[in-house]
Amino acid sequence: MKDYIEINAKKHLSLKNTPVKLKPRYNSDQEYKALLDGNRSHLEEYQTLLYANHKRSVIIIFQGMDTAGKDGAIKHVMSGINPQGCSVVSFKTPTSSELDHDFLWKVNCALPAKGQIGIFNRSYYEEALITRVHPELLEKENLPSGKRHDEKFWRLRFHDIVNHEKYLHRQGYEIIKIFIHISKDEQKRRLVDRFANPKKLWKISKSDIRERTFWKKYQRAYEECIRHTVSKNSPWYIVPGDNKESARLSISQILVDRLKDMQLKYPQLKREEIKKLKKMKSLLT
Repeated sequence: MKDYIEINAKKHLSLKNTPVKLKPRYNSDQEYKALLDGNRSHLEEYQTLLYANHKRSVIIIFQGMDTAGKDGAIKHVMSGINPQGCSVVSFKTPTSSELDHDFLWKVNCALPAKGQIGIFNRSYYEEALITRVHPELLEKENLPSGKRHDEKFWRLRFHDIVNHEKYLHRQGYEIIKIFIHISKDEQKRRLVDRFANPKKLWKISKSDIRERTFWKKYQRAYEECIRHTVSKNSPWYIVPGDNKESARLSISQILVDRLKDMQLKYPQLKREEIKKLKKMKSLLT
């Protein structure tokens, strides 16, 4: 039984009725560590194949509410990845340069090179999430006058995202989209823990507390966004996140399965290339 939900076709989604915690598929800390280490080993192997193949790239998108565990998942799941073949990008408040371009321009600037893995800690999906909860932010994007931020506006924005992802897939990008789903109570517990832990005080920001008051609006925004931006090649994975360890194990399994499905292979050399290598080897003294 999978401990995450894969959504690969447009259908109704209710996050309120979607589990935030499932029974762990490990019985001890030792078993958890062994399973996670095993998946990290597979990821390391697949990364080597990806780099050697040098025709495909992987984009891993992490989305979730504040404190969902995106940073922790990246740290623990991707710790075995060679940093030379991986990049991590955090999509934060748009810069003036980004606002002078279309909302997907910054995506192209952050794409990983062939053979590499790009991790997006939050992503261009914020343009259909935070801007939907706070539509006043769209005023800074200098959109053509007369544009109304109604349902048609958002449907077209979803349409643009889906088409862009289809284009990227045709160019060799494998897009893995993960939403870490936590409860409001768990978010409160984690925020309170930050106040009580001197080592976590630096993580506290006014925005975390302020945005929590928009919880229901964010849940509705995520429901609509996920439902309208799924496709066969770019499904969404909803990972129950109230248990951090289970979430990390689920995420590692998703990545292993998707990379395995890519059927990556080492390059096959032509006969002439093999002859050249043999000649080069003979020159070694």
